[in-house]
Amino acid sequence: MKLEDFNNIDPKNMGSLPLPVKAVLLGGIFIFLVAAGYWFMWKPSMEELDQVVNKETELRGVFMTKKKEAVNLPAYKQQMVDIERTFGALLRQLPDKSQMDGLLTDINQAGLEVGLEFDLFRPGAESPADFYAARPISIRVVGGYHQLGAFAQNIAKLSRIVTLEELTIAPIGTGDQLGVNAIAKTFRYLDSGETPSGPARH
Repeated sequence: MKLEDFNNIDPKNMGSLPLPVKAVLLGGIFIFLVAAGYWFMWKPSMEELDQVVNKETELRGVFMTKKKEAVNLPAYKQQMVDIERTFGALLRQLPDKSQMDGLLTDINQAGLEVGLEFDLFRPGAESPADFYAARPISIRVVGGYHQLGAFAQNIAKLSRIVTLEELTIAPIGTGDQLGVNAIAKTFRYLDSGETPSGPARH
């Protein structure tokens, strides 16, 4: 087989070509068909197969997640019931607007009962949040160490939530009297007309 054999190919008389030339031509045609088939048919199909396999893996992951959630659904429901019960109990510790004056009186009474003297009792402006409003009260009381401890205990015993913050304690004169500056912070539940949305009060 020589190079001239390929230069003198007559397309109208392919049958008379030497056998080696026919073999080379057929091999070239076969390689071309395989390459064309791969590029135009197999490659897109393989890419589509890869996408389907990836999608199957993703769906299996979603299925397993949903299956675990379904298995744990009763426990999740019980958790929601417990959370709502706890939230309701905490919510009942927040007075509404009409009860705030009574709460301020209770805080003042908690100090007077143990013999403290109030030099300052000044309620501040409310700061509304999602479903409640916080109201700071600047207080300054004078009394003995044990009286101050009893006052803190009385505040803790109140049925409503009250916190004592920013405490500063300093002795007064040469005796055993102490002066305490603090912020007593109270919280109340916002009524439905005061907030666009919020948890239902229990």
